[in-house]
Amino acid sequence: MKTPTILVAVDIEGVAGVWRPEQTQAGNGDYERARRWMTQEADAAVRGAFAGGAGTVLVNDSHGHFGNLLADEIDPRAQLIQGKPRQLGMMAGVDQGVDGVLMIGWHSRAKSRGVLAHTTSSFAFARVWLGGLELGEIGLYAALAGEFGVPVLMASGCDVMAAEAAALLPGTAATVVKWSEGARSGRSLSPAQSRAAIEAASREAVQSLATKPPAPWRLPGAPTLRVQCQTPALADAFALWPAVRREDAETISVACGTVHEAVRSLNALSVMGNALR
Repeated sequence: MKTPTILVAVDIEGVAGVWRPEQTQAGNGDYERARRWMTQEADAAVRGAFAGGAGTVLVNDSHGHFGNLLADEIDPRAQLIQGKPRQLGMMAGVDQGVDGVLMIGWHSRAKSRGVLAHTTSSFAFARVWLGGLELGEIGLYAALAGEFGVPVLMASGCDVMAAEAAALLPGTAATVVKWSEGARSGRSLSPAQSRAAIEAASREAVQSLATKPPAPWRLPGAPTLRVQCQTPALADAFALWPAVRREDAETISVACGTVHEAVRSLNALSVMGNALR
């Protein structure tokens, strides 16, 4: 068996010690500290992946403007993917011969009780369905990886995220680094403890590729995208796109041929929604 190529996709809301929106938004001191914790958790996953037998590790900066990770603090053996727009979004790199994905610092879907829960855009989207299933970012991007034949090996974040992942992806290991008492409260491992847990879990997840890897997750239904918008005004704006069908005051849908198309459509709607901020 060839040495595997691993994609580490890194978000910030699921990072240990991150609870408040200000910590996720560039331009303030709280963000600068949180992005360093994010970088350190990414680096822990990289170290674990190489220890588990990876030959190549790609790191996808998957939060906000996709320019959060501190490049000089990531293991120099890894390759860093940053910047936007990009068609594969949070899963950029999955089309480059990847054998497995590690989701680090991810969060639960919109309308759940997880820490800083949302789906793609907390401003624009209240709920998102794909193939008839209500999904968050974990489900959307696991389905996209599955379309490329790539399994999600491990995910880290809060306990609500872990339960969501377990319900969708039974073969995916979950590493809980904090426990939610609400959208902006709970308890957390220290950053040092979280890094140790992520490094160990990443190593074991990559090692599993040589023994019993999880199957890629395939969306069970046709990939029609359906979105409940946060306001009718957003649905008004989205309905200007001829591909969009208006279902009611707040709900729109887009017929898609592939998960890749659906993810591209959702991200395009997010960009359109910014016009109403």
